[in-house]
Amino acid sequence: MLSLWCFNHAVAYLEIRELQKHFVKKAGGLLTSHTETVKAVDGVSLEIQKGEILGLVGESGCGKSTFSRTLMQLIPPTSGAIILNGENVSALSAKEVRKRRLDFQMVFQDPYASLNPRMTVFSTIAEAIRQRHKGMKGAELEKKVAELMATVGLDASQMKRYPHEFSGGQRQRIAIARALAPEPKLIIADEPVSALDVSIQSQILNLLKDLQRDLGLTMIFISHDLGVVHYIADRIAVMYKGKIVEVGSADEVFNRPTDDYTKRLLASIPKLRQD
Repeated sequence: MLSLWCFNHAVAYLEIRELQKHFVKKAGGLLTSHTETVKAVDGVSLEIQKGEILGLVGESGCGKSTFSRTLMQLIPPTSGAIILNGENVSALSAKEVRKRRLDFQMVFQDPYASLNPRMTVFSTIAEAIRQRHKGMKGAELEKKVAELMATVGLDASQMKRYPHEFSGGQRQRIAIARALAPEPKLIIADEPVSALDVSIQSQILNLLKDLQRDLGLTMIFISHDLGVVHYIADRIAVMYKGKIVEVGSADEVFNRPTDDYTKRLLASIPKLRQD
């Protein structure tokens, strides 16, 4: 007879098991040269449920960006496993990873640097659409680009413009549309609002929340700002020196932290002075 636990236990959509990414670098002087191992990601284990937004927070240099690039298989892990929807993608060949990557896409920090300045919005999004639908072209392709632009709050009449003709917030919307174009199930957003004006940040955060709700996306939202992560995430994982030091619901971590490092992050959030 199956136990009640068996019925209630949800299988994680993304499971990360003891993930490590180490770099070897030279250290010392000319006569005392030696190598050191930098443990950028050091034994991270996490589970993300389908349709969940997990916020990953930590200060600059803690390993967040290395973690995201390792998840995307842009750099190979030193050890550990990345299991997406039951498949160990970290064990796939480079060719197989390229095919599987359609299911997990990334939104980068700097929307201008991540967009090709020589490609129009149409070309940028259309190229990503054709990764999934290789035969799509003509009016059908243009309609799909227009639909994606509308989904992220852009005017489709601007699809023949170039990135430099848009504001920072609009460029990030283009980058989000490009990430959505291959119809992924998992989005990794690496500091997607930190390069934007404060007045624009909330618009992009609300857009991401709407997309997660409307499209059923699973998302990892990475930031150094615990306040931003608290606003958007269902759960929060706190990273320090390559390790996860605390995981819990957004409210638990924000209001009742247990780790000293999390408490220091919370204490660093600017507070308005009451006169």
